Order: sequence, then C-alpha cells, then structure tokens
Amino acid sequence: MGLSQALSAALAGINVTQQGLSVIAGNVANANTPGYVDESVNQAEVAMPGQAGVSVDTDGINRNLNTLLQSQLWTETSGDSYADTSAQIYQQLQQIYGTPGSASSFDAIYNNFTAALQALTASPSSYSAQTQVVGAAQQVAQALNSMTATIQQLRTQAEQGIASGVQTVNTALQQIAQINQQLSGDTSQDGTVAALEDQRDEDITQITQMMNVSVVQGSNNQISVFTSAGQQLVAGGQASQLQFGDAGTLTASSLWSANPSADGAGTITLVSPSGASTDLIATNAIQSGEIGAYLQMRDSILPQAQTQLDEFANQMSQALSNQTIAGTAVTAGSQSGYSVDVGSLSPGNSITLTYTDSSNVQHTVTIESLGAGGSLPLQTSPPGSNNQIIGIDFSGGMSSVVTQLNAAFGANLQFSNPSGTVLQVLNNGSGNVVDSMSEVSTATTLTGGSAQLPLFTDGTQPITGAITSTGSQTTGLAGTIAVNPALVASPSSLVLYSSSTSSGDPTRPNFILSQLANASLTFSPATGVGSATQPYSGTLSDYLSQVVSQQTQATNAATSLQQGQDTVVAALQQRYNDESGVNIDTEMSNLIALQNAYGANARVMTTIQQLMATLLQTVS
Repeated sequence: MGLSQALSAALAGINVTQQGLSVIAGNVANANTPGYVDESVNQAEVAMPGQAGVSVDTDGINRNLNTLLQSQLWTETSGDSYADTSAQIYQQLQQIYGTPGSASSFDAIYNNFTAALQALTASPSSYSAQTQVVGAAQQVAQALNSMTATIQQLRTQAEQGIASGVQTVNTALQQIAQINQQLSGDTSQDGTVAALEDQRDEDITQITQMMNVSVVQGSNNQISVFTSAGQQLVAGGQASQLQFGDAGTLTASSLWSANPSADGAGTITLVSPSGASTDLIATNAIQSGEIGAYLQMRDSILPQAQTQLDEFANQMSQALSNQTIAGTAVTAGSQSGYSVDVGSLSPGNSITLTYTDSSNVQHTVTIESLGAGGSLPLQTSPPGSNNQIIGIDFSGGMSSVVTQLNAAFGANLQFSNPSGTVLQVLNNGSGNVVDSMSEVSTATTLTGGSAQLPLFTDGTQPITGAITSTGSQTTGLAGTIAVNPALVASPSSLVLYSSSTSSGDPTRPNFILSQLANASLTFSPATGVGSATQPYSGTLSDYLSQVVSQQTQATNAATSLQQGQDTVVAALQQRYNDESGVNIDTEMSNLIALQNAYGANARVMTTIQQLMATLLQTVS
C-alpha cells in the first residue's frame, strides 16, 4: 500500500469515526426521548481492484430494532388500553349501587322501604306510618332515577371518548402516510430516515392505544396499516379516514344499531381515499384499545346495566298493580274452552292460555296486547320450548283481535267474540284440549276495590310494559319511575282500597309487603341474570343481590385483566427498551472504542505526514 492509499484509508477512517461519534452523541441526547430507537453506523469495506479492505466507508444508519418484539408490544398495548379503560368504567359503574350494607347503598334504600311497609302493616291507620312508606318509596324511585342518570352519563362519556379517539387515529394515519411518502424516494439511509421511522413508529403506537391494528412492512421503507378485520387504513402515501357521527348526550333509548334509521348512537365509518365507506362497528373491526373498550361499554355493558335497573323498576311496579283474572269455562256443542272479558286490558297486559294437543303435549301461549305501531322482538320464546309469545293489536276492536288470533292459531284453536269485549277460545275438534285461560290487567286507580294499586307510575302514566312504535315502556323506566302523584297527595290510599275499607284494614299493606318482600317473580333474560331457557326467578331482593354480585364479579375480573395487562406491557416495554433503547454504558464503551480508532487513524496520518516531509527533504 502506498502512502497516498494509506493516507486515504486513514482519512476515511476518521470520517467514519466522526459519523459514529455524531450518532453516539445523538443517542445520548435522546436517551429519554419516547420512541427513540438506538442507532449505529453501518461500516463497509472499500476495496480496490486486486486489493481487499484498503479503506472503509459508511453504509447508512442502522436502527437497532427488534421488529418482532415491537409488534408484540403494539398488540399488548391495545389490550392494555382496553383493560385500563374498561376497569375504570366498571369501577364507576359499581359505585352506583353503593357498598352493600351501607346506609347509602341501593339495597339499604330498598330495605328501608320494606321496613316502612312492615311498620304500616302493624299500624295501618297511622298517618305517620303511611307517610313514611310514601317517603321511602320516593327514595327508591329517586335512587333508580339517579342510577339511570349516572349510567347514561357514563355512556355519554364513552361517546365522547370514541370521538376523541377517532381524531387521534386520523391524525396518526395522516402522519404515517406523509412519512411513507417522504421515505419512498429516499435511499440515503442517513439519520433523517431513522428519525422519520422513529416518528412513524410513535404514530403507530398512538393508534394501537386507540384500536387494534396490524402493520405490514413493505419495500422502500413503506408500511401498510390494516384493521383487525382486514380493512386498509394506510397504503403508501394515502390514508383512509375514520368518521364518527357523535350523537351527543345519550339516553337509555339511544342505542347503536347497524340500521342507520334505528341508530341512536354514533357509528364509526371508514372512508377510503376512493370514497368507499365501511361501518367498522358493524364489521366488528375494533375489538381492543380505548375505542374498543368505549364501544363495548357504550353498546353492551352499560345498556345491560340499564336493563337490569329497568327490569327491577318494572317488576316492582307490576308486582303491585297487576291483577290476574281467571277465565270462565265454556262449551259450544261438542267444543269446550274458556272465555275472559278483555275490556280492562291495557297495552302491555297479556292473556295466557294452555292447551294440550293430540299428542298429549301441553303448550303455553302468551298473547301480549301491543300499543300503537308496536311489535314484539324477533326472539320472544325460548328455543325448542312449547311456550309461544305473540303480539296482538287490540286497538282495532274485537273483530280484528279474533281475526289476528285465528290467523295465528286457526289450525289448533278457534277464537271468537260471543258478546261485548268477551274473548272466547275453543278446541277446534282435532283432538286439542283447552286447559286454562287467564288475563293479567293493570290496576290504574287507587280505589279500584282490590289490594292491587299503581303505587309507582311512569311519570304520570300507568306502568304496563307497553310496546309501541317508539319501543318498550320498560326501556329507561328506572329513569322515569315515580311514586304515583295521587298517592303522594293521599297516603291513606295505602290502606283504603275502596270507599268501604276500614282505616285499620291491613289487607293492602300486607299485600304490598308480601309482593315486595316474598313474591317470586320471573325476570327477563335480557338482564343477563338467568337465560332464555332458564329465566331467573326470585324475590326483588334476591334479584338485586344477583345484579350487585354480577357487577362486582365483572369489576373484579376487569381489574384483574388490567393488572395482568399492565404487567405484560411493562415486561415487554422493558425488554424493548433493553434491546432497542439507548444504553448509556454501551454508548460510553462505543465512544471509547471510536476515540481509540480516531487516535489510531490520526497517528497514521501523522506518520504519513512525517514520512512525506522526510521524503521531500531527501529529494530536495
């Protein structure tokens, strides 16, 4: 190797060393910068024809990144954000029931109500006992109102959280697309490229905190981002956008639906650069991250909590106001059956009949009276059972009712209207036997002559569970339930159920207490307590205990998931930092090595300088 070659090699070595020193300085300066990945200089030998390794040069800046570990961290980050958000909302939800046994808990408020009724049964004529019952009932209604307001407030907060998350995702998607575009034609592989890649990774991290995505690495420093359902979010320099129709303040009836005309909550629509749109909620594309948790809470967990309260309010009210009227056995020639007067039937009330078919199989049919424009949910009967529930519109008169029923059961039963508002059902002569028939109607006045009474109302309306074109009265009932204003004005109606009732008659107080404390009621499977095939049956207190227990278990499970995810993410983050973060000790060690290399190259150059000087002196 000649002196010129040696000088060139030493000079190249110094240049490479200077770049290495510059990278180390950048590493140290960004040691605490979030998302910064440790960098190093790629060195490459420079060969001459017939000679190997005569010089050195840089071959770009290398990011010391474990991409597999990074991908795992992104996945677990989505899960961690989901768990954190869910646990926070669950804890707020559990607080609305209060600590079981505490004076402010809902079970204590309800127990105060039954205790006041117990005192009234002992002293029916006591005005003080009567007013105490009314006051305790008002506390129950107000507690249900307040709990409903809190649940809907939590749903509204979730709606706002979704809106905020969508904005974060959109900003990050645009930035990723811009960086893709900047990197597409850049082959320099210098520090600028590494910095852009760091920023792009940070943008992806922000997205994974909001929702679960998959990232695909392409050529020329390009990446593509997809939802879990496969919809593309970023392709090269183009980004799709998420649109969210924020519904604002939500109510119990503001429920999300894939049908736009029935949708009462905001939906997330993915709009591609070409203008094509996809409903990400309907396609179940967002299952994790903060947005995933908010969606789950807004559309599933919190509505079910509301349904549980609504069912409590509904069952408590109708347990006191519903009265069952048994049908009258009738015969017509060789046919037999039952009849019942449906003149007092209100929308939401029902008729129940049983019949045994020719195969000796007994069937139970529940005929529900629908309100104007109402229709029953698609699934109303347990699958595979012999129970059937149908909805009938009674507003068109008895002729219409008979026509509707015969259309539904003409092959098995024969319905008719022999007079007035009497509904009659007979076997049709094909071996079927009508076993029983009864109706459930609602007492709408305080002095109707029976122990039943409308102690609670929906605002000022009787509570019947009516289903109309706007939905079921039960939806959101816990938010509107109130003590009957007529009862508040006349507490003595807790005892006086007719004009001839004695002021000391315990009949009605005993009935109210028995229904609220001891009656076994069957609760809707929509509450999540019980199932369609085995609906939960028990007292109101038993049902309330089931609800609180279920919510406590769900909260504990969410907290455990949160703690587990926090541990997993912390461990992955530590491993990621160890492998891809800046280690000051390592940087100092590398600095010493570069200083030594710099010194060695400098000595080579000094020696060459001396040799050149000696050579010049010799020549001269």
